[in-house]
Amino acid sequence: MRTSVSDFLVIGGGVIGLNLALRVKEAYPDAQVTLLEKESACGLHASGRNSGVLHAGFYYTADSLKSRFCRDGNRALHAYCEQKNILLNRCGKLVVAKNASELDGLQELYRRGQANGVELQMLNAQDAKGIEPRVKTFEQALFSPTTSSVDPQQVMAAMLDDATRAGITVCNNTAYISARGNEVETSQGRFTAGYLINAAGLYADKIARDYGYSQDYRIIPFKGLYLYSDEPPGAIRTHIYPVPNLGNPFLGVHYTLTAQGKIKLGPTAIPAFWREHYQGWGRFNAVEMFEIVAREASLFLRNDFGFRRLALEELAKYSKTRMVSMAAELASDVKPAHYTQWGKPGIRAQLFDLKRRKLEMDFKYEGDDRSFHVLNAVSPAFTCAIPFTQYIFDQIAQKVERQPVSSTEVN
Repeated sequence: MRTSVSDFLVIGGGVIGLNLALRVKEAYPDAQVTLLEKESACGLHASGRNSGVLHAGFYYTADSLKSRFCRDGNRALHAYCEQKNILLNRCGKLVVAKNASELDGLQELYRRGQANGVELQMLNAQDAKGIEPRVKTFEQALFSPTTSSVDPQQVMAAMLDDATRAGITVCNNTAYISARGNEVETSQGRFTAGYLINAAGLYADKIARDYGYSQDYRIIPFKGLYLYSDEPPGAIRTHIYPVPNLGNPFLGVHYTLTAQGKIKLGPTAIPAFWREHYQGWGRFNAVEMFEIVAREASLFLRNDFGFRRLALEELAKYSKTRMVSMAAELASDVKPAHYTQWGKPGIRAQLFDLKRRKLEMDFKYEGDDRSFHVLNAVSPAFTCAIPFTQYIFDQIAQKVERQPVSSTEVN
């Protein structure tokens, strides 16, 4: 069996994996950089199935990695899309209050945005209607003019083109199986890696444990569904979001505009029963289901971080009627007849801290001088990707003891 030898071996062809490979190649142009993707193409999971929203960076406290990288990533991705002629919908976002009890939450978002240097406008209800005539809000609304939408698949295609042009070897249909020392066994043979970078999303924790990491963490998958409207582009002019529960990482049902201006409602955050539980029994994995359902049952019984209420509320969103009724609290003239088509489901790879029994709210990574593992790269990882992967590469560069030498192939 032929063994492929690479200076850097990146696992995972999502937005984080592709950009990490690019950062490595930029720093070490003579190094052999290989990216392994288990699917037939890159970006078929979270990176190609996300909302496409370029978030501005005001949901997160100023001391978090998310706040910094979301703010900078928003600017970087806008510039990238303009450079690559990728369609941008600069529609902005309104965050609205349903009642007086949510005004404090609205003010907290405004304070976080100010602390993070994000452009925001606090509006009265009348001014909010000037931006979106159909919006409903109690007294005030928060407007984010720098929130936009893109087609994530177009972005992923451009980044993959960047990677191949840079000389990165992309191996599709190559699934990680196991590791021993610096050798990685895959579905397409063995790879010897000078340094391994794990950006495997839903399977990042599993791979990390083969290297002695992620001992206190496990991925819990949450299914995101979007319900599409058949209204024409322009029927709603801007994203409309509710004030979120800042105690969990989900933003609630909202109106999202696509890059083309079409309306969709969502996403849900329904607990999934196995890692790639997109639809029905597709990609069923009995071992994963036993582990994940057992963990979710424990969370439900103990009600850690309010999981019981979250699970029940989210499961109810399998109903189109429920989704539309929630959306009707944010905008007027909402007709159920317009909302009949579910979009392609996505799975959020959410890291769970076993010791503290809580969801990890920020980016999380671990590594040493032979491997590095991106354990938690949840929303807004798509927006954050460019500056976040530069930050991660800087951590890696400090751990690599010597500059890699160019690779060869051995038999």
